[in-house]
Amino acid sequence: MNHSIALDRRSTGAAPAKAATSRIADDRTLLRTAAEISRDLNAPRPAIYWTDLLLSVAIGYGALFAAMTLPSVGWAIVAGMVSVLALYRAGSFIHELTHVKSSALPGFRVAWNALVGVPLMVPSFMYEGVHNLHHARTRYGTVDDPEYLPLALMKPWSLPLFVIVSILAPVALLFRYAVLAPLSVFIPALRRKVVEQYSGMVINPAFRRRHPEGAFRREWHLMEAATSAWAITLLTLVATGIIPLKAFLVFLAVAAGTTLINQVRTLVAHLWENDGEAMTVTAQYLDSVNVPPPAFLPMLWAPVGLRYHALHHLLPGVPYHGLGEAHRRLMKALDTDSPYHKGNYAGLPGLVGKIVRSTMIDRR
Repeated sequence: MNHSIALDRRSTGAAPAKAATSRIADDRTLLRTAAEISRDLNAPRPAIYWTDLLLSVAIGYGALFAAMTLPSVGWAIVAGMVSVLALYRAGSFIHELTHVKSSALPGFRVAWNALVGVPLMVPSFMYEGVHNLHHARTRYGTVDDPEYLPLALMKPWSLPLFVIVSILAPVALLFRYAVLAPLSVFIPALRRKVVEQYSGMVINPAFRRRHPEGAFRREWHLMEAATSAWAITLLTLVATGIIPLKAFLVFLAVAAGTTLINQVRTLVAHLWENDGEAMTVTAQYLDSVNVPPPAFLPMLWAPVGLRYHALHHLLPGVPYHGLGEAHRRLMKALDTDSPYHKGNYAGLPGLVGKIVRSTMIDRR
């Protein structure tokens, strides 16, 4: 999931050199084996989805309430951290919504939007119809990919900027839904801008979203109206003193915490070494990252299957609860010289160090 505020390729100094990953041929053994071993893993298990989501929501909002009301600053901070992690996990299910058919999980999409999407002002339409373009064979890593920037080829200062600006996302979302959304109903030019530029969780500033059509258009409008009503109500309750300012600021801090963690995860979800050319599926896999066990912390900063991000690009149809088993099967089935083993990394520090070192290379 990318709560990202985009950086411009030109302002961050993306190098003109072509990345070697764009010239990697597909490994047929890898692709065939991945398809074969995952045939019995493609069905989502509703009990797992519902239990995981509802527990994450209950813990997240319970801890948020505690952070707002506990008299001890220390315990309030602890509660806030628990809330950040739990709500981040709950929010990460937006990624699953884009890959799992609604008919396979009846009511789950509506429940997620009611419990997470609308309250946190990230309704699912902001990812649906966008994320699937990131998985398109001819779009990944190109200028037409809404979720890609060649970060590893940019200037070193672009990385901290990329992470830090994510803290502003909750305030930007409040403004988008409480102010821009209602105004855009009466101003067609503003509406075009809101739909094309402010209605997608993207990191590519050149991406312009198409206007919704058909049934999705009606669903979009319902979700947007609900989120706008919530944002306006929230600000009104704070302005009138019904919701204490402290509680509101805690809410914003927790929301900012979720976007910050997600932005750090986004920074290491790929190697970001492609500079615009179309890539094979194997090249896309090698430009992506798995952080499998025994590493423990990825279950917190890359939840709901996101620790197997590279594998997900091989098998986008496998639900999050099946990725661990798919990984174990592939590790056993493939030789050690298979490209699959090259997509696995030990943890966050090494990945951050890798991309930082890449930005320091002089490519003039």
